[in-house]
Amino acid sequence: MPVERIALNTNGKVDRAALLRALDEAVTGGTDEPVAPRNVVEERIAAVWTDLLGVPVGVRHNFFALGGHSILAARLAAGLQEEFGLDLSIRLVFEHPTVEALAIAVEDLIRAEVDALSEADLTHDLMRSEELLA
Repeated sequence: MPVERIALNTNGKVDRAALLRALDEAVTGGTDEPVAPRNVVEERIAAVWTDLLGVPVGVRHNFFALGGHSILAARLAAGLQEEFGLDLSIRLVFEHPTVEALAIAVEDLIRAEVDALSEADLTHDLMRSEELLA
């Protein structure tokens, strides 16, 4: 997390309490209360994060500020691939480090896959579903 300046105490040493407050603000997005997931996609992403990080997360918490790192980001991308059946890159995690931002990116990927389906694909899938239900 970049900081504009390092807070110093009266002795000229690093003010650790001020650094912890800045970190807490970065993690929570400046609010005291975490924002709970608001839809199914955010809920599923938050569940994967919680499993990886071992802490409950709000939708505006930053993955890396909560202790995430490159190896966990790779595991997160793999977990989200499995959860959503999408081809997700680790880059997506670095570019969208909050549940909220990742949910938007995942929804965009799902929409793109649906848009890419041809009418014939949709008709075939619908007919197949009807056959399975009969």
